[in-house]
Amino acid sequence: MAGGGNLAAPPATPLILASTSPRRRQILELLRIPFEVVEPSYEETEGDPVAHALGKARSVGVFDERPVLGCDTEVICGGRVYGKAGNEEEAEEMLESLGGKTHEVISGLALLTPAWEEVHKEVTQVRFRPLDARDLAHYIASGEWEGRAGAYAIQGLGASLVERIEGDFWNVVGLPAALLVRLLAERFPGVYGFG
Repeated sequence: MAGGGNLAAPPATPLILASTSPRRRQILELLRIPFEVVEPSYEETEGDPVAHALGKARSVGVFDERPVLGCDTEVICGGRVYGKAGNEEEAEEMLESLGGKTHEVISGLALLTPAWEEVHKEVTQVRFRPLDARDLAHYIASGEWEGRAGAYAIQGLGASLVERIEGDFWNVVGLPAALLVRLLAERFPGVYGFG
C-alpha cells in the first residue's frame, strides 16, 4: 500500500464459537471479533455453567491454533436455578418470584487451544423492581421471555423489569464480554484488536 503509515493489523483468524446462541453471535459481532460457529455435541447433565462451558468447547474438537470459545449461563435466586420457561405460566411464575429481589447471572467461559485452557466464572447481580400483575402480563404478552434463562431479556423490553445491575451487562445478555476481551488481549495481544 502506498502512502504512509497504515497501522491496520492483518485480519485475525476467526475463533471457533461452540454455541448456536444468536445472542452470543451478536455480542461477538458488536465487539468485531471474527468467529465461526460450530455446534457443540455436548449434553448438559449437571447445573454447573463452568463445566458446561468447558464441555461445549472441548466437544467441537481442535482447530489448529485457533481458540475455541464455550460459554454457558444460568440465573440463580435464593438457591433456585431458573432455566428457560416452557410456557407462559412458567414464565410468569419465574418473573413473579424474581420481582423485588436480587438474582445472580452466572456464566462459565472456556477459551481453549491445543496448548492451553482458560476456564473462568463471571457473576453479575441483577435486581428487579417489584412487579405487579400488569407488569407481568405486559411482559409475558411480548413473547420476549421465550428461550431465555430466567424468562427475560435485559437487552430488550426486559430492561423495564430491572432496577439495578452490578457487573458485566453483556454477561446477562449471554456472554461475559469484558472477561473475553481481557483473555484475548492477554493470550493474543493485538490479534483481535485488544491488548
